[in-house]
Parts: sequence; C-alpha cells; structure tokens
Amino acid sequence: MTVFRFAPSPNGHLHLGHALSALLNHEMARASGGRLILRIEDIDATRCRPEYEAAILEDLAWLGLAWEEPVRRQSEHLDDYRAALARLERRGLVYPGFESRAEIARLVAAREAAGPWPRDPDGAPLYPGAARELAPEVRARRLAAGEPYALRLDMAAALARVGPLAWEETGLQAGRVAAAPEAWGDVVLARKETPTSYHLAVVVDDALQGVSHVVRGEDLFWSTSVHRLLQALLGLPAPVYHHHRLIRDADGRKLAKSTRATALRELRAQGLTPEDVRRMVGL
Repeated sequence: MTVFRFAPSPNGHLHLGHALSALLNHEMARASGGRLILRIEDIDATRCRPEYEAAILEDLAWLGLAWEEPVRRQSEHLDDYRAALARLERRGLVYPGFESRAEIARLVAAREAAGPWPRDPDGAPLYPGAARELAPEVRARRLAAGEPYALRLDMAAALARVGPLAWEETGLQAGRVAAAPEAWGDVVLARKETPTSYHLAVVVDDALQGVSHVVRGEDLFWSTSVHRLLQALLGLPAPVYHHHRLIRDADGRKLAKSTRATALRELRAQGLTPEDVRRMVGL
C-alpha cells in the first residue's frame, strides 16, 4: 500500500505553499488507495512551539484533510536518530567540526580572496575547514572539554562506500534522476545541542514510517541527493519522490511563514473558504 506524508515544522503558521503540499499529498494518497500520515518536525526546540502545532492541526482540519493517528513528533524519537548517527560513526563516516558559524564565515571569506569558493545548491558555501584532519586525541580532548561542535558527514569517505545513486521522480524532471550528493560537501548531521539534522531525521522517519511516496516542494529537489546517500549508507529503502512547484509572492519569492498575508489562518479570518484556497494554489 502506498504511504504519503505531510511533515510541517511548528515554527510558524501554515501558508498557501503548505496548503498546496498538504492537498497534493492528500489527493495522491486517496487516488492510489493509500494512507496519509502527519509528522511534526519539531527538532528545533528554539523555534518550535506547541501553539504552532495546534494551529497546524486546526488549519489542516479546516482544509478538509484527514490523517492517521498517532502523529509522529520528532522530538519524541531522538534515540532513533542517535542510533542511525552511531552507525555512521562506527564506520568512520562522521567527524566533529569545532568552528563557530562566524569562524566558518571568516574561513570562506579568506578562501574567496583567492577566487570563488564552491557553494551548495541552496547557495551556502561548502564547509571550508580542516576538522576532518584533526588527530583523534585532539578531537577527544576538545569533546571532553565540552566545546560546541557540529557532526559532519565525511562526503568523500561516504561516496567511496556507495556506487552511483539516483531516485525515481514523478514531479519535476520526471524519470530517473542522478543524485549528486557531492554538491553539498560535508553536510551537518547533528550538533552538540541537537542530536540530528533535517537530512538525517527525514530519512530515518520515512523508513520507520514506511513512507513510499515523498511529495514536497521543488526547493528540496536537490536535497534528495543527500537523502539518497544516507539511505544507501544506512540500508534504508528509497521512496518515490514528487517535487511540486512552489507558490510565490508578487515578487517571485517563495512564501515564508513570516508572510502573514498568505497564512491560512489570516485567509480564514478574511472569510475565505477551503475551496477558495484550492483555487488560489491552482487546484
């Protein structure tokens, strides 16, 4: 049976872009005779709030969506992510980097003084540090001292463990898409204060929940390369992916949770109906 999921983060109110994604998941699940599950991605304890989760449930119910219970909340399953991370660590695929974000910015600026520094598909500079080369005893001493750190995937070592990767795409560029995880460099998989990243948590969750189809916005298209790599390294199944168009504002920018004019609760307060929202997102 097909299994679809809608997985918002409770760090703001849902907007029209979320409505499009949720409605597509709902309709595709229904058309295939499958299931729709709801996952709350609340790893970021500094931004996620219970009131936003309550608003998400209210907005989705107002749209007429139904999902299976219980709802999975990532914050309740941190041990699942720790276990996956430990598997990668035992294989020598993860290392701690101790640079702060400010230090990384300075390193990038120094590299760019000699020419362009590579950037990932989202436009962020690749990790420029040398933490991968730190001696084991130096790493152990700094960890024991309680220094802040980010656990990074050793991309070169990881790629050496797998062959060519691809995913099945039914949305953008429909067909078999070649993955290019190297474009992301040594991505962060966890931090001292946060036991997982989005990349790691999402592949673990999808596997544990038996998700067969991932339907999400095109802004996450190339993130699938990292997800396919982690799935291969952890021996997890690969869902079918469907990346859909984004809803953009008048200036062509993708919608953000800070854009009150597009928040579903604001539209509802103005008297709009779920049918109006469907028309607004092109359904």
